[in-house]
Amino acid sequence: MRITDLSQPIRTGMQVYPGDPEVTVTTVATVAQDGYQVASLHAGSHTGTHLDAPLHSILGGESVDGIDLGRLVGPARIVQCGSPAPHEAIRWASVAGQLQDLDGIAMVLFNTGWSEHFGSPRYLEHPVLAVEVAEGLLAAGITVVGVDTLNPDSTLRNDGVLPFHTVFLGAGGVIVENLANLGAVDRDRPVVSVLPLALAGADGAPVRAVAMEPIGA
Repeated sequence: MRITDLSQPIRTGMQVYPGDPEVTVTTVATVAQDGYQVASLHAGSHTGTHLDAPLHSILGGESVDGIDLGRLVGPARIVQCGSPAPHEAIRWASVAGQLQDLDGIAMVLFNTGWSEHFGSPRYLEHPVLAVEVAEGLLAAGITVVGVDTLNPDSTLRNDGVLPFHTVFLGAGGVIVENLANLGAVDRDRPVVSVLPLALAGADGAPVRAVAMEPIGA
């Protein structure tokens, strides 16, 4: 089985959504001094590659620990978005041809190539998914979507309005953000796992996202 890590490593000072808690990973015990090593982790629920539960933006929505884990592991469709410009809106018409025959597909992941800018100011200028993409996916029965950007909505130009989140999470869907290495997955319908930490009552949680592809099959 070929395993491709689709996750951003969690480390001190890593990029977060503007205003979110900063990330610190501090060694508090060492083998040399204490006979074991332990680290202290301070981070927000939307650190690194993470899952947005409906509770993130929907009053009374499902929390992370209430999501059926069976939804979060299964065959994925990776949509190739070319080389979108900063802030460009990816519309349904431009991706619909890759979203046919979704029977048995558990999730749809959008590869914009923007993960290469992670950690830089340019990462905040990412392309976005138009709300019609959320509507089209839901109509096709897809309730798990992932992006290799900080946000399927605009981060710098949102005026407090997140239309993709509102529609997709409002319908009980979940969103995975800050994916990486999607371009390294070259098999159609890879099995992808985006299982979150079991944070009770939380609005989101980091995930270790991986794609699994049988070798020689």
